[in-house]
Amino acid sequence: MKFVCSKNDLNEAISTVQKAVMAKATLPILEGIYIEAKEKVRLIGNSFDLGIEYSINGDIMEEGSIVLNSRIFGDIIRKLPDSEVFFEVKDNFNTIIECGNSYFEIKGMASGGFPMLPEIEEEKKVNIPQVLLKDMIKKTLYAISTDENRKILTGSLIEVKDGEFTMVSLDGFRLAIARVLIKENVEFNAVIPGKNLNEIHKILEQIEDEIKITLSENQALFEMNGCRILSKLLNGEYMNYRNFIPEQFETVITVDTKELISSIERASLITNDDKRYPVKFAITDDKLMITSSAEIGISKEELDVEIDGGNMTISFNPRYLLDSLKVIDEEKIKLSFSSSIGPSVIKPVEGERFIFMVLPVRVK
Repeated sequence: MKFVCSKNDLNEAISTVQKAVMAKATLPILEGIYIEAKEKVRLIGNSFDLGIEYSINGDIMEEGSIVLNSRIFGDIIRKLPDSEVFFEVKDNFNTIIECGNSYFEIKGMASGGFPMLPEIEEEKKVNIPQVLLKDMIKKTLYAISTDENRKILTGSLIEVKDGEFTMVSLDGFRLAIARVLIKENVEFNAVIPGKNLNEIHKILEQIEDEIKITLSENQALFEMNGCRILSKLLNGEYMNYRNFIPEQFETVITVDTKELISSIERASLITNDDKRYPVKFAITDDKLMITSSAEIGISKEELDVEIDGGNMTISFNPRYLLDSLKVIDEEKIKLSFSSSIGPSVIKPVEGERFIFMVLPVRVK
């Protein structure tokens, strides 16, 4: 195998597929990157739960394939000068990498034992701009559960129905929902593992180019710009999240998002134990008083808000609130309180592009 390609293109491909390479595996080949030269230069990383394939252009002089240790290969390419990279596989899998005045010769592995990505049948598919999917993952990723005893909640639900694409995450304390309208009139749902969505979020770009999502019985395929990402699905029935969202509220306030974030962050300075020392909201006369108290001292701060409903006093774990608020881009938001001990809901002032629900803390 012999080819020449751009160092920057190769580095981008390696950085992407490395997200799917096992850090520690029983077989050395599973810690490697599969490299193939045919019509294009193709790189693959596969941990079985997540597989990533990335293709780049290159001047291919001799076709072939090999597997190189991911860490060593990645470190070499990253440190090379910004120039053309010459890549050649000799006898006994000795691999030559040259760039400018730099020369490396490393030992590779036969590619025959590498687990290639399976082809999946296009049972159901949907297209969505990358920038929208990236934002939806950002808005829901923080609420994915880490409790392995409730495996289904360690992923996000993707729900496509009636021209709407919805993502849902739920961890028992918080619920996060993000929605966008789509062109296709298809219907499906799937639960993608949170750790895979985190890697997909890193790969997605802030561009309008569309990504195609294809669903099969136990896998989801994400395709974009020469990159294919194959994620396993979590098995089981996702919780009926709609039943958790209250429909009646005692008090609704409209507040400046950045001011609210800053006020909660300042209140949190008093305590480093969010569970023992929550922040308290006291809503009255178009004012929101945010207070916190701990053994070391107290904090008080007042914000101007618009109120619809009666007075309300309620307490929250500040971290749970901030996780929700910090993924919001809107200048102002609506906070709706069902009661002093019931779930509270955060929405945009107009529409329901996102819905975040946070459970309050019961204070004696």
